Amino acid sequence: MLGNFSYYNPTKLYFGDESLKFLKDELKGYGPVVMLNYGSGSVKRNGIYDQVVAILKEAGKTIVENPGVMTNPTLEKLREGVKIARENNIDLILALGGGSVCDYSKAVAASVFYEGDYWDKFWLKQEQPDAGQKLLPVGCVLTMAGTGSEMNAGTVITDAEHTFKAGHVFDSRLMPKFSILNPKFTMTVPDNQMKAGIYDIMNHIMEQYFSDFDDNTSDYIAEGLMRSVITSSRIAVKNSQDYEARSNIMWTATWALNTLIGLGKKEDWMVHMIGHSVGAWTHAPHGYALASVSMAYYQRALENGLPKFARFAHNVWDIPTEGKTERELAEAGLEALKDWMLEIGLPLTISELGATADMIPGITDTTVIYPAGYLDLTKEDVAEILKESL
Repeated sequence: MLGNFSYYNPTKLYFGDESLKFLKDELKGYGPVVMLNYGSGSVKRNGIYDQVVAILKEAGKTIVENPGVMTNPTLEKLREGVKIARENNIDLILALGGGSVCDYSKAVAASVFYEGDYWDKFWLKQEQPDAGQKLLPVGCVLTMAGTGSEMNAGTVITDAEHTFKAGHVFDSRLMPKFSILNPKFTMTVPDNQMKAGIYDIMNHIMEQYFSDFDDNTSDYIAEGLMRSVITSSRIAVKNSQDYEARSNIMWTATWALNTLIGLGKKEDWMVHMIGHSVGAWTHAPHGYALASVSMAYYQRALENGLPKFARFAHNVWDIPTEGKTERELAEAGLEALKDWMLEIGLPLTISELGATADMIPGITDTTVIYPAGYLDLTKEDVAEILKESL
């Protein structure tokens, strides 16, 4: 490993089908007023909401509800949450739902005690909260596997008025204080959300993996995680109630983006940046937006990252090296990725999500360009990738 880094992850995890019972113990460490963030109401229909509320009441907490957190949380919804938190003197934010609810809760937690324009400071200027700023603590009860938001400090908020989706990774102060991961809760989400989450996991790993060429321990871990999610996904799409497969998917999601496998890496988040813009324009599930641009992006990255793509083919997909050039092996790996995506029912084009050619200039303009692993993209490159993804 050639990189220099420090590592700290303060999130406490409870995992398994009995994990919710530990919520009461965690609540003892916080004040009496809990803000409960959740989505459109599915947690009420499947009974998870009732279980959580019962524990909160048993712990003597005052519950301030904030329902309606959408798949792609908006700036308007963030402002609403900040207002609720300020008016009710919240002591703890509890996110009940998938990654979007967890992301949103961290965004509220960062913004409540900031007196200026938090959208401008945190998401447009990509700054961190000042050293002395108070931040609300966040806990998560996860119902969907995919984002890894339960053990990282990432947030994604959409400015719907300007069709602009912005992510920001806060420092470790905004990581959840605790997260409860019950794989059975993930069995309550529709299959399309499960599939979107599966690809989000895979893409998180790939965007850390496809950068650099040094012999990095992080890459060996990443290869194991990718093999795990591939194996479990094939089982889960045939039987979404398979506990072992769903538990492996949930655990892999956490380790895919809790900062561990990015240590010592350049990383490459351009599939996410392009996918964010596609999602803002089409309102597609996040994982579907990523899938729709991945093949065009990685086919382009292959040229400069040939040795790594060849390693990906052999170590992740078990493609034999004998009789193949490095390029042939690398291309076979991408073909295996494509076949797997089709096998589990993922979209391969942005047109499948409702995007049209006349949207490409807008999607391009709202794509944030970061330094990448094997590519230095321009806006023109982004437009070409989108055209190839139609």
